[in-house]
Amino acid sequence: MKSVILSRVVPMALAFAATVGIAGKAFAAEPDKQFFESAEGKWVGPGEIVAGKYKGTKFNCSFTGSSPDGKMGMALDGGCRVGVFTQPMSARIERKGRDYKGSFMGGAAGAGLDIIGGNVVDPHKVVFTINRNQLRGVMQARIPDDNSMTVTIAVRVQDQLVPVIGMSLKRVDTVEVGSIAPN
Repeated sequence: MKSVILSRVVPMALAFAATVGIAGKAFAAEPDKQFFESAEGKWVGPGEIVAGKYKGTKFNCSFTGSSPDGKMGMALDGGCRVGVFTQPMSARIERKGRDYKGSFMGGAAGAGLDIIGGNVVDPHKVVFTINRNQLRGVMQARIPDDNSMTVTIAVRVQDQLVPVIGMSLKRVDTVEVGSIAPN
């Protein structure tokens, strides 16, 4: 009798555990998807270098956020302007296995940083580990509401993370302003 009950209960328990496991993975991916979808659109705003050789330098940025087709992640493309000079800026992040990988400003092979890991903390915040040679740090993005995003880049100095760059961006998706209604 005991073996008959076990032979019926064990397969049901395994099926239930598998279903819960699959649902758990889908649920875990939901904050990631929510964050990346909320980063889509056009963003503009000021930034400042808050430490280092160029401390106090202020700039204005304009980015377009998008999601890669069929993949978990995001891309930010645009540029930042200091006076009359504009520096192209970009970040590309995609889920690779259990982690996120990508590049900021073309990666360490170019003029930028590699994104070597990171995670979505919740639907409003991500933290990515950045690297270039001996330089280690993090890039954090927060989207506290539908129309604002803050990005902070901090580098490790001895045992401490020191903020180096900060940006406060506002959403400016295409909206017709002052249009005249057709007759």
